[in-house]
Amino acid sequence: MKLVVVSAGLSVPSSTRLLADRLAKATTARVPAEVEVVELRDLAVEIAHNFTNGFPGRALGAAIGAVTEADGLIVVTPVFSASYSGLFKSFFDVLEQGALAGKPVLIAATGGSARHSLVLEHALRPLFAHLRAVVVPTGVYAASEDWGAEGLAERIERAAGELAGLMTGLSAAGPARDARSASAVEVSAVAPAVAPAEGPVRRPRETVAQSASAGRGARTDGFQVVPFEQQLAALRTR
Repeated sequence: MKLVVVSAGLSVPSSTRLLADRLAKATTARVPAEVEVVELRDLAVEIAHNFTNGFPGRALGAAIGAVTEADGLIVVTPVFSASYSGLFKSFFDVLEQGALAGKPVLIAATGGSARHSLVLEHALRPLFAHLRAVVVPTGVYAASEDWGAEGLAERIERAAGELAGLMTGLSAAGPARDARSASAVEVSAVAPAVAPAEGPVRRPRETVAQSASAGRGARTDGFQVVPFEQQLAALRTR
């Protein structure tokens, strides 16, 4: 399996990349996977060019291919203006429609204050839900004071376990679905044609309009059918 990590950190070293690496390490401890890291900082110029000319450069094309073919994604962004960074959003804007459909994704973010922790729920989760990805229940936010404090390691382990479970489950479900589809095709190919049963041909039920035109107070399937003129007259007398 292949795990792709998308990091939108801008500095070197970066707390965003540090969180991404810890999440990837915790995930691969649970499921064997090849890890590839996509540093968006190195793709900023090619992403901008892709918006203006519609064609990805070589490095951007390789990153898009890696994300599209991944069995699981870890995406981490710094918080800018109470949301994901523009570079982070721009990368996912250049992906083909449906590229992330059904793909397990672990969302994470870093910021200078714990007050921005809801960025996971009001920005990142809706974005990947729109892209039809399968977002793990636990998102990981790391503020400056979280590094070395209690709680962050537990959140990382819990989120990594959820991602590993989704990757393993969807990978195992793929061959099973293919086998079921192949069996269904074989059964339909060899099943004999079933002749229609002999018996009286049932006439289609009389429509409501036909019943109404047959006369006032006609019944259809046990329901009283009242012509429109009679209903209108009843309303006028009230």
